[in-house]
Amino acid sequence: VRLVQSGGGLVQAGGSLRLSCAASGITFRLNTAGWYRQAPGKQRDLVADIAPFGSTNYVDAVKGRFTISRDNAKNTVYLQMNSLKPEDTAVYYCAAATRRAGLGSDDGYWGQGTQVTVSS
Repeated sequence: VRLVQSGGGLVQAGGSLRLSCAASGITFRLNTAGWYRQAPGKQRDLVADIAPFGSTNYVDAVKGRFTISRDNAKNTVYLQMNSLKPEDTAVYYCAAATRRAGLGSDDGYWGQGTQVTVSS
């Protein structure tokens, strides 16, 4: 199983970035997928998740600014990040699991992580 991330980088506050995560080795369309982030010295926290048929959840801090989406034909999940703030700076990880309860746990899968830095 592999989750390969792309995107990320350095952007000024108010800017946008899109993260992508391509899955292989799993039946992606049957998996819940999500994005987590980990800032220096902090724990890894869920940002957003998306069910196999498209229902989504977001943490309050990103509602209205971030959009999670998926393309099951491409086995890919995306995170569109708009109106970025310095506090969004973190390493972002994609995740997938066959059950939502398994997302972010040892029962799921992780991408390699990608740095997002938002300058003020």
